[in-house]
Amino acid sequence: MKSIEDVDVEGKRVMVRADLNVPMKDGVVTDATRIERFLPTVKNLTERGAKVIILSHFGRPKGQVEPSFSLYPVTKDLATRLKHNIVFAENAIGNPAKNAVARLKNGDVAMFENVRFHPGEEADDEEFAEQLAANADIYCNDAFSCSHRAHASTHGLAKKLPAYAGLSMKKELDALNMALSDPERPVAAVVGGAKVSTKIPVLTNLAKRVDLLIIGGGMANTFLHAQGVKVGKSLCEPDFASTVKEITEEAEKSGCRILLPIDVVVAEEFAENAPNQVYELDQVPENGMILDCGPKSVAMLKEELNKCKTVLWNGPLGAFEVKPFGEATFALAQEAARLTKEGKLVSVAGGGDTVAALNAAGVSDDFTYVSTAGGAFLEWLEGRELPGVAALEANS
Repeated sequence: MKSIEDVDVEGKRVMVRADLNVPMKDGVVTDATRIERFLPTVKNLTERGAKVIILSHFGRPKGQVEPSFSLYPVTKDLATRLKHNIVFAENAIGNPAKNAVARLKNGDVAMFENVRFHPGEEADDEEFAEQLAANADIYCNDAFSCSHRAHASTHGLAKKLPAYAGLSMKKELDALNMALSDPERPVAAVVGGAKVSTKIPVLTNLAKRVDLLIIGGGMANTFLHAQGVKVGKSLCEPDFASTVKEITEEAEKSGCRILLPIDVVVAEEFAENAPNQVYELDQVPENGMILDCGPKSVAMLKEELNKCKTVLWNGPLGAFEVKPFGEATFALAQEAARLTKEGKLVSVAGGGDTVAALNAAGVSDDFTYVSTAGGAFLEWLEGRELPGVAALEANS
């Protein structure tokens, strides 16, 4: 895939699709992770003399102009972090956009208003893509987290202009390929979360691709139930026992081992600091809820992780957001971080709950790569083609 670093951009109008859909409160950005990850691409382009035009969506205005979803407050935050003035256009097309671009000198930056103020964005409308493209010479996609959507600014534009991957996009794709497409083996995947039903395609795809599949969270209860283990009042999906069997058979065919908890932490209520006890699998009480993996399970998983060269992580092993049921997740994450720092493991993680869990464990900066993408990361785990990425590949 062609990188924006590989093209001469001096004096060129470079339209960059970013994901600046950041959390805000009272007009102030409360989590700037996505902005910080986008900065290297903008700095690279301005330093090389490009006229940078930034596109993004913000919220879900459903094709209507909604002042509460304006990108203007985000523009101010980005300008402060970039230490660079940004020209703001009150529309992504038409005269406001044209006039903003006309003001740009080499190394300057413009931000267009929310592309989702136009119905043509989410419809991947060709005419809207052409209107966007009229203000640029080059297209750069730096928004992996939006690339699972075939929208005008992530898909259509790549067909209208010479298209390149931004620095953040390239880094993300390189990390994901290193973890699954061309990994150093053995490869382990940690997959947690509440329900098997929400991750059937993920589990099915990974069972064919990895050497070790570690299953935790509520979905582990469904796997245990399918094996005849009584899980009490635990979150469980009995109707998916046949699905679990199919995934297990697929793993066996592919030589992938599935690891489940061998002991569990149980409480009678799902509440902060609820009284809890560790049980063997055959001793879970009828009125108990499994909320985390036990110490024997953690020791086993650590031992297995030490045999691996690559780990791909999506989802917690227990109810980490409620103390003290994050201990297994934190312990295994800290072990993965230690091995990564020692150069023994490539660790790639992603998904909203995963990022929150790794932050809570204090190890996000120690993993090889932590993706902030949600839906795009999951669809990649499922083995699905991402329209925004495919469009860049087709242009390479």
